[in-house]
Amino acid sequence: STFLALCDFPSGAGSTAALRMGEQLRVLSEDGEWWLVHSQVSGKECQVPSSCVAKVRHRWLYEGVSRQKAEELLLRPGNRSGSFLIRESQTRRGCFSLSVRHSTRSSWDSVTHYRIHRLENGWLYISPRLTFPSLRDLVEHYSEFGEGLCCTLREPCSVEGARVATAPALPTVVKKPPLSWDKIDSSMLLSEAASLPEEDSPISLGLREAISSYLLLTD
Repeated sequence: STFLALCDFPSGAGSTAALRMGEQLRVLSEDGEWWLVHSQVSGKECQVPSSCVAKVRHRWLYEGVSRQKAEELLLRPGNRSGSFLIRESQTRRGCFSLSVRHSTRSSWDSVTHYRIHRLENGWLYISPRLTFPSLRDLVEHYSEFGEGLCCTLREPCSVEGARVATAPALPTVVKKPPLSWDKIDSSMLLSEAASLPEEDSPISLGLREAISSYLLLTD
């Protein structure tokens, strides 16, 4: 199992946030509503609300995620029609809910929720005519056959958040002092006669070559 950050924390902190959505975490201690976690991405340790952390197994089974948070995660840009997750039911202990994102031509993408019921023998079902010994078997079936669902299951929900783009490095600008043409030795204007290294010469290599070419043409 893996622990994931469900949001940036603190929210609105941008690139200075202690945690970024989607980062893998190691939980160091669970103290009520505040947990001490260690980010395996940034190496930072911080205390965060337990609601910011989810335990994820098999990439699609989420513990500690509400219906509203499931919708928020599935509707993020990194997901598409058929993205899904299974979460613990908040209303029926020991049961689960399947949340699936789907698209229609006439409206925006939306999320549909299906309650996963448990029989007395432990088997699971969404529709009573199809029962499964485990959640994994249920997911494998509906990943191949979408009968009874809004669409076939395609891929587990991605919670990785958008990252702040790194500003491109600006080119290094080397400024040379302004030229005093009356103090320039004429020999420095010819590229083949220049003895100073290019970085030490007040005349650039390009300018020297241009002057040499001009003199050859007018000779």
